[in-house]
Amino acid sequence: MVKHSELWKEQNWKKLRQNLFRLQRRVFKAVQDGDLKKARSLQKLILKSRSAQLLAIRQVTQLNKGKRTAGVDGKASLSYRKRFELLEELKDYAFTWKHNRLREIPIPKKNGKTRTLKVPTIADRAWQCLAKYALEPAHEATFHARSYGFRTGRSAHDAQKLIFQNLCSNKNGINKRIIELDIKKCFDRISHKSIMDGIIAPSGLKYGIFKCLKAGVNPEFPEQGTPQGGVVSPLLANIALNGIEDIHNSIRYADDMVIILKPEDNAEEILDKIKSFLAERGMEISARKTKLTKTTDGFDFLGWNFRVQKNGKFRSFPSPENYKTTRKKIKAVVSNSNYGAKVKARKLAPIVRGWRNYHRYCKMDGSRNSLWFANESARRKFIKEKKIDKHEAVRLVNKAFPAVPYSENKHVNVKGTKSPYDGDLVYWSKRNSKLYDNATSKALTKQNHSCGQCGHKFLGEEVVHLHHIDGNHDNWKPKNLLAVHHSCHQLIHGSRPKGQDI
Repeated sequence: MVKHSELWKEQNWKKLRQNLFRLQRRVFKAVQDGDLKKARSLQKLILKSRSAQLLAIRQVTQLNKGKRTAGVDGKASLSYRKRFELLEELKDYAFTWKHNRLREIPIPKKNGKTRTLKVPTIADRAWQCLAKYALEPAHEATFHARSYGFRTGRSAHDAQKLIFQNLCSNKNGINKRIIELDIKKCFDRISHKSIMDGIIAPSGLKYGIFKCLKAGVNPEFPEQGTPQGGVVSPLLANIALNGIEDIHNSIRYADDMVIILKPEDNAEEILDKIKSFLAERGMEISARKTKLTKTTDGFDFLGWNFRVQKNGKFRSFPSPENYKTTRKKIKAVVSNSNYGAKVKARKLAPIVRGWRNYHRYCKMDGSRNSLWFANESARRKFIKEKKIDKHEAVRLVNKAFPAVPYSENKHVNVKGTKSPYDGDLVYWSKRNSKLYDNATSKALTKQNHSCGQCGHKFLGEEVVHLHHIDGNHDNWKPKNLLAVHHSCHQLIHGSRPKGQDI
């Protein structure tokens, strides 16, 4: 008898991805051509597709960051046998899915209040992922070019570059103003009717989405809200908010938005139009957090502070709040007496690399942005350890604070309304490769932007991992490095779910 673990690992994931992508590309094209009947028929095929069902289960059990978070049923992982049982469940009930209750987890906010994360069960997350596979290509064909949040192939760096293009010196940015728009409890107040009216989907999928929305409602607002924590929730929010960008020149990242005003623009008139747009969708502007700002005074957006200097030159820096959060994380590791210097270096490296990668298109010189003080603090702590000499301490600090090159405002924006579902594999694989640098970038170029394990192009949101062929993670010679998909990396190392039964 073939073990379920072997059966799972023997799946041809490359072929499954190709099967799903072929259908998604056809959905995208059908909506572009205005043939919604054909699009809905293709969406039904995605829901029935074994390839899509297997990929959805793998996404929520192996790849997603929150894969170990349990729902109301208490299950934090699935054995290989349970994954195949879930596959049969999706096969039988994809069009009549009944959503379970959600597990509520309070998350503290910066202002001292809490927001509630509502976590579905693994089975519900798999169905939501399957639903997203069917919905996303249809709506990518309709989404606005200046919307960047929670969209495949787009990032915060695209929004950052667009702000630069609107406020740089040759665009007279020094005379412009900014409306920093804040939508009051956006995810909690989105009207279910506006979501359901806007969805392009067959009736069975609409029924499932409706049940998903009702599973996470606040009893005080039974017709509003999309549960934060669901796989499909960000997409539903984008569907509801799509079109707000047409009111005036603006840049949106999910529910965060900045509106760019020329000297002659009437701010009150624009805000009135936005209020009307949001009211139709059950939402409203937060009067306390929404503000009108001169570009020379600076404003924060997506973890950056943007400012036009008195000489007209545009600058972007890590925001003070973002800097404090990162310093706090670094300090927590450096000051932890339970770790030795080697463990601290290993734990610090991803924090520092993440900070520097995210801010690599900012002005990053100076002691603050280069994390000089944190670096010095770590060096002194490491030297104090009895088993570490000065040379070893310096080596570990260099390992803990990896260098990442930065080039101010040099990010290349995604072209117009392009989407990974348009089928332009060359454009998207090369673009995704440019999101990486140093050894990963060189490996991707050497491999012609394809995975070294499965040979498939790097498309979508799955991150690229560097595999050390000889197993020695200190050997960074180019011949020893292979750029692979996250899932392919797991396959190479034969990862298995916790509590596995066969």
